Amino acid sequence: MTSSPALLPDIAAQAETLTAWRRDFHANPEIGFEETRTAGRVAALLREWGVEVHEGIGGTGVVGVVRGDREGVRTIGLRADMDALPMEEATNLPYRSTKPGLFHGCGHDGHTTMLLGAARHLAQTRDFAGSVVLIFQPAEEGLGGARAMIADGLFERFPCDEVYALHNAPDLPMGAVGITPGAGMAGASFFDVVVRGRGGHGALPHLARDPVLVATAYAQAAQSVVARDVDPLEPAVLSITKIVSGAAYNVIPDEARLAGTLRYFSDKARTTLRERMESLAEGLAKAYGVEIELSIRDVFRVLENDEAAVAAAAAAAREVVGDALVNAAHPPSLASEDFADMLKAAPGAYLWLGHGSGVPLHNPGFLLDDRVLPIGASILARIVETRLA
Repeated sequence: MTSSPALLPDIAAQAETLTAWRRDFHANPEIGFEETRTAGRVAALLREWGVEVHEGIGGTGVVGVVRGDREGVRTIGLRADMDALPMEEATNLPYRSTKPGLFHGCGHDGHTTMLLGAARHLAQTRDFAGSVVLIFQPAEEGLGGARAMIADGLFERFPCDEVYALHNAPDLPMGAVGITPGAGMAGASFFDVVVRGRGGHGALPHLARDPVLVATAYAQAAQSVVARDVDPLEPAVLSITKIVSGAAYNVIPDEARLAGTLRYFSDKARTTLRERMESLAEGLAKAYGVEIELSIRDVFRVLENDEAAVAAAAAAAREVVGDALVNAAHPPSLASEDFADMLKAAPGAYLWLGHGSGVPLHNPGFLLDDRVLPIGASILARIVETRLA
């Protein structure tokens, strides 16, 4: 059993190069399905190392294939996401985003870099039996990049026996790894509510049908769904994250809009959430004499880790960071991840990798500690080498 970190030597020696790649991606963020520069850079590096490269999969996705020097028929997939978030950066780093309104506030620049580091090692050593499929995915942030790649024939063209991915975790210590057997991350739906009333003068509300009043009533009532309709033993979240209406102090508008997200770990909880939201819309529309249009769309599946793959990933991680830093019974997260769709196509596991910055994901001040890059690259590479030994 390993008790101390053991980065792969060639990856450790490239730490400064990994940092340079990551900071370049960070300074040039691209939103989902627009990652042309990032994808081009990834493809160029892969070709430089003699990797078979396929571009334009699912839009801007890139796939690389590396075949081991030893005979084998099994294939392992490794996936990293490439997209940034539509938000401003507030770090003032020397390599901060050069694009207003775009920011790698979730660390996908780091994930791309880690997979590139693993790819370089695997392409240069090829010390495994079988093949590895390197999946650089666009549009993870709610835009359906995994589904786009799958619909474009990802797993028909590049069949995988297992598939793995990781995500940085600012709340875990540097090098700590967390993996959850079974349901590791929640499924998610996004919803939009449009309340259509009748506008009028702010001083004469009796002549109007105020959609703002109804929207706030809906927002309040919706909070009772998790508290009073979902089984208390079923984790669930209903968050209203946007309310938009009106443009003047003395005008009651015609329309108000709400939006938000649902999170759940089962079809039962998802169905309850949807049915109660629909009932509230119907009831409030009738009570207030307005029209309410509700749209709910499923965006992320529940992410299900395969238990055998969890054990394999944990074993590979222990070789790199040691026993004490690997938790193979990590608590599930109510965040969501479209890698869940890939795990429906092939068994595998999703890992959390700590870097201890403490600044939350999706925060304008989010920081990724570059020291985690060779750790992540080493873990990904060791998963391949151990699973294809």
